[in-house]
Amino acid sequence: MSTEVTLTASNFDAEVMQSSLPVLIDFWAEWCMPCKMIAPLVDQIASQYAGKLKVGKVNVDEESELANRFGIVSIPTLLVIKNGSVVRQRVGALPKHELENLFKDLI
Repeated sequence: MSTEVTLTASNFDAEVMQSSLPVLIDFWAEWCMPCKMIAPLVDQIASQYAGKLKVGKVNVDEESELANRFGIVSIPTLLVIKNGSVVRQRVGALPKHELENLFKDLI
């Protein structure tokens, strides 16, 4: 079962900006092949780090306001937000160990 949170403009501030945990956000789209490649890895991370890291997904086609807010121009883009600020950002499909390197020192 997925422990990822679907992020929208209406729940973003409560789920991300006010989170006591670091948040890994995957900006993706249904038509994006690299996004589909990393989706199982993001899901594994959500389960593996539950309680230490929150994982959210933003569909850029449905939530263009959030994509614009963070200047997302290529997907997949992964952001790590801690204490309401973006602390890390990577673009592209990454292997699991590189995804983990984005947040491991923050949890």
